[in-house]
Amino acid sequence: MTDNLVIVESPAKARTLTRFLEDSYLVKASLGHVRDLPPRSLGVDIKNNFTPHYIITPDKRKAIAELKKYAERATTVWLASDEDREGEAISWHLIQVLGLEHAKVKRIVFHEITRTAINEAIKNPRAINLDLVNAQQARRVLDRLVGFELSPLLWRKVKPALSAGRVQSVAVRLIVEREDEIRKFTPESSYRITADLSTGKKEDSKIRAELNRIYSRNEQAAEFLKKCIDADFQVIAVETKPARKSPAPPFTTSTLQQEASRKLGFSVSKTMMLAQQLYESGFITYMRTDSVNLSSLALSKAKEVIIKTYGSSFSHTRKYTTRTKGAQEAHEAIRPAYLDQQDITGTRDQKKLYDLIWKRTIASQMSDALLEKTTVTISISTVRDNLIARGEVIKYEGFLKIYRESQDEASDSDEDVILPPLEQGQKLDLLEMVATERYSKPPYRYSEATLVKKLEELGIGRPSTYAPTISTIQKRNYVEKTDKTASRREIDKIVLKDGKIKSMSEEETYGGVKQRLLPTDIGIIVNDFLMEYFENIINYNFTADLEKEFDQIATGRKVWHSVVREFYEPFSKQVRQTFKESRRFSGERLLGVDPHTGQKVFVKVGRYGPMIQLGESNTAAKPKFAALKKGQNLDAITLEEALNLLQFPLELGKYNNAQVTIALGKYGPYIKYKNSFYSLEKNEDPGKVDLDRAIRLIEETDAENQKNILKEFPENPEIRILKGKWGPYLKFRNRNYRLPKDFDLKQATLEVCLHIVQNSKSTRRRKK
Repeated sequence: MTDNLVIVESPAKARTLTRFLEDSYLVKASLGHVRDLPPRSLGVDIKNNFTPHYIITPDKRKAIAELKKYAERATTVWLASDEDREGEAISWHLIQVLGLEHAKVKRIVFHEITRTAINEAIKNPRAINLDLVNAQQARRVLDRLVGFELSPLLWRKVKPALSAGRVQSVAVRLIVEREDEIRKFTPESSYRITADLSTGKKEDSKIRAELNRIYSRNEQAAEFLKKCIDADFQVIAVETKPARKSPAPPFTTSTLQQEASRKLGFSVSKTMMLAQQLYESGFITYMRTDSVNLSSLALSKAKEVIIKTYGSSFSHTRKYTTRTKGAQEAHEAIRPAYLDQQDITGTRDQKKLYDLIWKRTIASQMSDALLEKTTVTISISTVRDNLIARGEVIKYEGFLKIYRESQDEASDSDEDVILPPLEQGQKLDLLEMVATERYSKPPYRYSEATLVKKLEELGIGRPSTYAPTISTIQKRNYVEKTDKTASRREIDKIVLKDGKIKSMSEEETYGGVKQRLLPTDIGIIVNDFLMEYFENIINYNFTADLEKEFDQIATGRKVWHSVVREFYEPFSKQVRQTFKESRRFSGERLLGVDPHTGQKVFVKVGRYGPMIQLGESNTAAKPKFAALKKGQNLDAITLEEALNLLQFPLELGKYNNAQVTIALGKYGPYIKYKNSFYSLEKNEDPGKVDLDRAIRLIEETDAENQKNILKEFPENPEIRILKGKWGPYLKFRNRNYRLPKDFDLKQATLEVCLHIVQNSKSTRRRKK
């Protein structure tokens, strides 16, 4: 008989916990949530205070059966799931499904998996916090109601197989609105003038200064440079100010996701997966937190490590206060469980993330960096304007010795610009003065990290929701994480050097981004639909206020089903009203008129996605349709691009008395010949493909395919044995069939192959 059964969520956490407990404790894992709402029905009794009807998820039945067996034998069952709302709900569900008597159950929580934390938790068990459970239930029930009522409406009004979520839709709205800002942005050019000057004393005496005025036109900048041809340059002021730079606080979930993205290139979901692994292995404290607080024990240990490693002058103990609304100060920030442990065992990525957490935590308890900021004002004898040079020197490293926080976007910072010694009245020599055309920049597109930052600023979501929200909107194809190729443009430059002025132009790249979130056409249409009919659901303030209500449920100040009712009743009414409207929401936009047919050309979302339509739907003549190519979108496509798409499928001519056609498919342009399909090379323009190119492609592909033919049957050419990646297989009428393991190719006859076809299932995957 087992005296003590301890139940945690994951096997990794179970293994770590086992190291710190006596033999009388058996640690087992529930493998996460054990119950949920049914997948194919609402699962919520709306008339009975929104009571949820949970079922044991099929993949957890085996785990539950095993846990029941151990629980029956145990004297005490310790529920040690995570200390947030999801963890509390897991423990509550376990009591229900295992049929545990309350006298037998003890709930324990710990912020870190260390011997001290576990022993402290066992000494201070508590009951299940039903307020936390109800807060989790409220969110789950409310999100289920939104999904189940809104999704069928989207199928009817927009496109089949769509779905909507409450917080996810707000995240999509942010990305759509940002893209709209970028699309409407008109860059304006201006001319910035910089000068390279020298004290003339030695080679490293170069100074870069900028004019304290910006010109809007080329002529103005050129006129200014002309005035400077014979000018004298003199230092008229040198202002040096001491400055201090303080370290950033320890990590919260949000700031860890942002910094891991900037410094390590990790996605939000990858960061949380690695952090979960580090926590369950006992290396860091709990990774879902919005607090920057550190315990007294952590503060004293950090001080000890800093003094031992860097010296007492580098130590500066700080207690940070969380400014995030609803933050729980009882929790700690994310920090190493053992601050004197700088290195860990694990995968390369686990080590990278741990190193980041360790440095940020230690740096937060180190001295300020002492800087010296210098501003030099330089007069120009022939004009009234001045040049300004700025520099910064680190006088004392402090926390910068181990950690420097990254920025979201590149900035024109004066950090690390060191100026040579300069004195008031000192004469300077002009090496070169340049007026460069610069264009204003549109707002930046969101990365996963900056989207998390924005959601946190708006008070939308909580530490446990950021990663799943961002993953969900990408899985639903409302948003895609992609690189955008930079464009090129010419900029003007006017150079004054050696008393002569020279005008020139050079190319610059702009607009290129990597791994940024862009809305898809479907995402834009769904957002437009929700904005028209359900603006309150994806209203930023409304969503943030709902989060506050969940927080109030968690602290016992609100009743969960009352919060759900206040939301659901007006929402359900709006759904019913919208269903009654006959109008379909396709995002249809008139692009213009086809000059050859005189028919109108539209762009819209159809049953199978974004498309071009030639002709009106309500006329006798059937309209012609064409799908958009990858990279094209509803809002930006032009009439010319649409007409180019409508020319396909295009007959190129005949080859061996059979028609050769080029068309645009779901996966790109292709050649069709004798019921066979041949893909074009990547980035090949289908509009420039002629019959000769198509024939070459057909012959090259057929020759390559011929190498893979192991056996053919002249009496039935539809059946062949081919060489595949995983070995030989049978192909019959465009379907593939597995061959028996003992299949002898030499003995293969047509009768044997037909027998395999008749008695086997095709390996073609069925569409869900």
